[in-house]
Order: sequence, then structure tokens, then C-alpha cells
Amino acid sequence: MIKVSDRVKAIAPSMTLAISAKANELKAAGERVINFGVGEPDFNTPEHVCQAAKNALDKGYTKYVAAAGLPALKKAIVKKLKVDNNLDYEPSQIIVSNGAKHSIFNALFATINPGDEVLIPKPYWLTYPEVVKACGGVPNYIYATARHGYKVTAAQIEAAVSEKTKMLIFNSPCNPTGAVYTEGEIRKIAEVCVEHNIIVLSDEIYEKLIYGGETHFSIAQCSPEMKDLTIVVNGVSKSYAMTGWRLGYLACPEKLAKAISSFQSHSTSNVNTMTQYATIAALEGDDTAMKNMIKAFGERRKKMLEKLDGMKSLGLDYVKPDGAFYVMLLCDSLYGKKYNGEKIHGSMDVADLLLTHKKVAATPGVCFGDDDALRLSYALSLEDMLEGLDRIAEFVKECK
Repeated sequence: MIKVSDRVKAIAPSMTLAISAKANELKAAGERVINFGVGEPDFNTPEHVCQAAKNALDKGYTKYVAAAGLPALKKAIVKKLKVDNNLDYEPSQIIVSNGAKHSIFNALFATINPGDEVLIPKPYWLTYPEVVKACGGVPNYIYATARHGYKVTAAQIEAAVSEKTKMLIFNSPCNPTGAVYTEGEIRKIAEVCVEHNIIVLSDEIYEKLIYGGETHFSIAQCSPEMKDLTIVVNGVSKSYAMTGWRLGYLACPEKLAKAISSFQSHSTSNVNTMTQYATIAALEGDDTAMKNMIKAFGERRKKMLEKLDGMKSLGLDYVKPDGAFYVMLLCDSLYGKKYNGEKIHGSMDVADLLLTHKKVAATPGVCFGDDDALRLSYALSLEDMLEGLDRIAEFVKECK
């Protein structure tokens, strides 16, 4: 009998799988399911990016390349970081991996020792704590409350620091909340991290998806000292609608980059070569398609918030998101009530009942460490979004 390793047994299964499986079953049965659980743009990859991959195939660029990435791609990433973020890196400090999730795993695997504590603001992207545990670390959660815009403060981070604290995972714009930290807020957090020599894994995958006049500021920009403690993680999946292409990257101090490159050379080796050429085209080519996509998300966000404002009379509330493509809909006012005789205890119950009775798929907040809300994505058509919100309103009215 093959026994599963202790580190893998420590990883919790995804709580969203049951909801996703049920939604797929309903669709297969011909039901019209409105899916608010989508975590990827519903736009096609820009044509010139696809063409670059086709050209690479036609030219025979189908062989192994350097494990850490094509030199031309690393140079394009260096240029992007300078132009967009005013950050200076050398190509030797860039590692190209199989998606930003892979970059995050590499970063933690290369820095976290057994017993090291990793500070994670919650609500969090559900993968963060599982990767920490897989690498032998211990998640230490800092609660970002709805009343404070789902943002933790420097004072909260300071209070959570212990002698075992090794890293802070920082995500702005944030999945699942859409929160965007201001430059001032980030600088205060950086001061705490520098004082206590805390590594920051800065997940900036939603960097381009910001609305309402807010701007993106990387914590690595705060000071040379903070930059030396920062691992910047980014990619092309969200900004360029390239989720299935699987390419992310990180930028970090050279010594760490060499260690990560060595590890990746023995695990996955290089990202598929055609995707790397496509990503060069994405970073260096015409960004009109990306801007149009962001504009469309902005319009959907506006419509969703207007619709949710009209639902406040039903006892529902939300926290206004400034980035990504998610809204956290507070549903705790329903707890203790019943729907069709079934008592509602938490966000998982709300999600299950919505899917069963209203054919609306939403992600329960308990998956992200906050059981008071549902995460609603607006990466779906405006028509579906408005219809889905109407179905949610009907559900709330029928709860007694």
C-alpha cells in the first residue's frame, strides 16, 4: 500500500470543488447556470499574441530553452518592471515559471524552513496557506475586516510579528476582495518589514486591473532595503487573458534567483517555448486589447455595484472593490434564517442553496478565510451578471 506523505496530507482539499462539480452537472443537464465563480477573464487572448505563438511553431522553436526563461523574454520583463513600476532588475534576477502560482511555490520553497511563520492577511487567495504548509511553514493570519475595506494595517502586522516570522504574503490588488492598497499604506507596511527583516512575497498578478482612480504601487518601490527583501510575482494570465498559457514570473535578489533557477531546473525546467514567445509579444506589442478589456471590466464593475446598492434594502451589503474583478457580497445577515426549510449556517450553505434552487454559482467566503461573504466575479457577460444578481435578490427575499 502506498502511503501519502505527511506534507501532502497537510494540504486541505479545495472547498470549491463540490460547488464547481455541481454547477457542471447542472449545465450538462441543460440548466442555465449563472457562474459568478469565474477567476479568469472571459476575453480571448489578443490575436497578435496568438500569432506570435504560431510563428514560433512555424520557425521550429519547439526545443528546450534555459530553465529560468528565454533571454529575450527576461529582457522584456526587465523593461516592463522599469516602465510600469520604476524597478531596476537584471535579467539574472528574473525567473519565468509555469504561471504565477508556480512562481509563488518556487519562492516559498526556496525561502521557508520548517516552522517558519508566514503572515497572511485574510481574506486570502485560498492557495497561499496551502503552499506555506506544503513548504513546511506555518500560516499566521491577520484579519482584514470589511469595515476597514479588507485591508490590514502596519500596526496589525507589527502586532503579529514573532521571533519565528519569516515572510509576509502581500496581494494588491487583492483576490478575493478587490482591495487596492495606497502608496502611503504600503510604505508604512514596508517600514515594519524592513525593521523586522521580513521577506515580502508581493503578488501583483492583478496589477493592471484597477479602477476608480486608484493606481498600483509595488512594495519593492519603497526603498532599496525593501526591494532587497521583496519577491515580486506577476504574470500575463489576468492582464492579457492568457490563463491557459501558464506563464508567470518573479523578480528577486540575484542570489535567491539563482537558487530558484537551480530548483526549477530539476522540477519543471522551462515554460513551454511557444508560450514564452507569445508573452514577449504580449509585453512588447500593442496593448489596445488589454485596455479595452480593462474598460469593459470597469463598466461591469459599475453596473454590479449599482445593482448591489439597490439590494442593500434586503439586508445585503458589500465592500467596494478598486481592483481585480471580484466583489465580496456580505451575506451573514441570512445566517439563522431558513430557505425551503433548510437552515443557513454560513457562506457554504448560501452558495449551495443558491446553486441548487436559483442555478447561481458563487464562491463561499469560507474558502478565503472569511465566512461572512460570497465572492462574486464580474468576469462574465453583463447580461448574465444582471440576471444572476436578480436571482440572488429573489433568493434573499425567499429566506425566512
